[in-house]
Amino acid sequence: MLFYLTTQPLWVSGAILVGLTTVLAMLGPYLVRRFVTLDKLTTNNEIAGFKFATVGVLYAVLLAFAIIVVWQKFTEAETTVAQEAGAAETVYRLSYGVGDQPGAALRNALSNYLSAAVAVDWPAMDQGKMQATRPVRQALDGLYAATLAIESSERTNVQLISEILHQLDIITQARRIRLVASEGTVPGVVWMVLFGGAILTIVFTFFFGARSLRAQTLMTAMLSVLIFSELLTIVAIDRPFSGIVKVGPHALADVLADFRATTGGAPAPAEKNR
Repeated sequence: MLFYLTTQPLWVSGAILVGLTTVLAMLGPYLVRRFVTLDKLTTNNEIAGFKFATVGVLYAVLLAFAIIVVWQKFTEAETTVAQEAGAAETVYRLSYGVGDQPGAALRNALSNYLSAAVAVDWPAMDQGKMQATRPVRQALDGLYAATLAIESSERTNVQLISEILHQLDIITQARRIRLVASEGTVPGVVWMVLFGGAILTIVFTFFFGARSLRAQTLMTAMLSVLIFSELLTIVAIDRPFSGIVKVGPHALADVLADFRATTGGAPAPAEKNR
């Protein structure tokens, strides 16, 4: 269910998670008043108020912590993609220092990798189908093979080759990080506590005794909107590469576009076969 909400447009997820739950929450006070009189509810208002304050603070702390964690992970995902793009651009520039044919082979391999990452990795991460990313892994293997071929066939500056390999390591690590991040940050047990705490907090308000049932219902509705809007925020950014709020492949696509502009717009070999 959570993956379904993550992959839907924001208005669909909001209608389900915020709209539907708020409607159900508004029915709560009416149902309670049918079985419990106002006098009995009013008698416990003072004690219930202290208990509700404790419940509210505990849940607010948990909710704030979850939002901070998923926002940090979302920001880290953006940084990771930028690092991957920066390392790819560095490799492209360094490739001009290793000879014509080896350099051209390295640039072609790099273009193949970027094309595959944009065309294969991102749709797979969006849909949660990590098994579909094999072509990208093969393109990355080809990139390493092109680099090692340079090292074995050319008397190139050792420091230059070492720096290219270092940048390839950054690309590899960045790709692995984004693949892991695409699976989500919040563990299942935390989701249970978050949604369970939301239900408990809202249901608690049903047992207050306000003279105006309409006013109590509106206050419950506002509390429900606030809580589930924050949960919607967590759901929307928990998987940084899925749904409407996500990190796109723009950084890698921009680097690939720069490569093509430099080479006169010639497509990479991977693109010719598509």
